[in-house]
Amino acid sequence: VMSLRIQELKISCETKTRDNVFVNVDVAVQFRVVPGSEYDAYYKLSSPLEQIKSYVFDVVRSTVPKMNVDDAFAEKDHVADAVRDQLTVVMKEYGYEIVRALVLDLSPAQKVRDAMNEINAMTRLRLAATDKAEAEKILLVKAAEADAESKYLSGLGIARQRQAIVEGLRTSVQMFATNIAGTSPKGVMK
Repeated sequence: VMSLRIQELKISCETKTRDNVFVNVDVAVQFRVVPGSEYDAYYKLSSPLEQIKSYVFDVVRSTVPKMNVDDAFAEKDHVADAVRDQLTVVMKEYGYEIVRALVLDLSPAQKVRDAMNEINAMTRLRLAATDKAEAEKILLVKAAEADAESKYLSGLGIARQRQAIVEGLRTSVQMFATNIAGTSPKGVMK
């Protein structure tokens, strides 16, 4: 008796990425016997599960090594499609239909994950330090601009003060010279 139900086979395969990181790829293949092909499914393969597993290993080990580890995470669907496409062609001859292939998990060794997290953390810290330095620079520039403006305004104040003193002296000298007969502004200054 052969079941025509959809069955699932979970496979775990270790392979290396293009950047030499070993990753464990967990794949689930959903398949079923094609109605009307029960004879082929039963008699043509002695171990269909092992056959499917071998093809999955072959496809995963030929697809993932073409990618960097970061790309492999982003391209899990590409790996699943490659597994499904390859298996569909091969297993159809033996009376099996590949319904779906899924990449359930793609995980590097714990040390690699820790290193990737450390890289991410350092990148974020570097960005934070850059932003903090930019903020401090802006504060220093603004403080320097404020100081320069303050000194400029202080200089204007001193210049106006001196101008007022000179104006006051000139007025006093002119009043003195006008009010007292026989004095000149030069004499008043002496």
